[in-house]
Amino acid sequence: MIYLTGDTHGRFDRIGSFCGKMQTSRDDILIILGDAGINFHAGALDILRKEYLAKLPITLLCIHGNHERRPESLPYYDEQEWHGGNVYAEERYPNILFAKDGEVYDLNGRKAIAIGGAYSIDKARRIEGQSWWADEQPSPAIKARVEKALDLLNWQIDIVLSHTTPLKYEPVEVFFPGIDQSKVDKSTEEWLGSIEDRLEYRKWYCGHYHTEKKIDRSCSTISRRWRRMDYADKRNLCGCDQ
Repeated sequence: MIYLTGDTHGRFDRIGSFCGKMQTSRDDILIILGDAGINFHAGALDILRKEYLAKLPITLLCIHGNHERRPESLPYYDEQEWHGGNVYAEERYPNILFAKDGEVYDLNGRKAIAIGGAYSIDKARRIEGQSWWADEQPSPAIKARVEKALDLLNWQIDIVLSHTTPLKYEPVEVFFPGIDQSKVDKSTEEWLGSIEDRLEYRKWYCGHYHTEKKIDRSCSTISRRWRRMDYADKRNLCGCDQ
């Protein structure tokens, strides 16, 4: 079975409870749609979190968020093949996987592309290299890799797994009061919008906004709730956490 949830930010007790309730196994996959909170400190606390997750009977696939380090920037991650695409993983924690942006995975016979990253609206109060990272958004190279992968698929795919959402689907009703949206960098959302305009897809799941929402054609938002991945023919987009 494949499940999805929004940003966990290093709080994994609910994942442990979920695994017990659903009686999962390593054959089951839980997709965390960015900001998992595993590669944040790059130290002892991250190791403790990984040790906890490594004991759980489930496989995690983490999309890159905006409040975490990119695994390719850390020396202890290797790139390996998984479900038809490449992921980043540590030998010590084989059930904790990080999607590589632009890779296409075979999930129960459906093709899913990973597109991580977003802008941090709170970066002014964070410290670069410790709690904020300049590569939080997709670089031109990542964008080119994503678009090349979609070119090879003739811009047809079953599922998109992203952290943030195309601009027109932003859940404005949950925006933080006091944040001047005119000063928020929405270049990633604009780029995703240009992709969504061209793309034929069946489902689009994303996180980032910490809310639960579903829009026809469409956009759903996944927060702390659990959602089982299904493959209805209706086109849907899903989103979550800032």
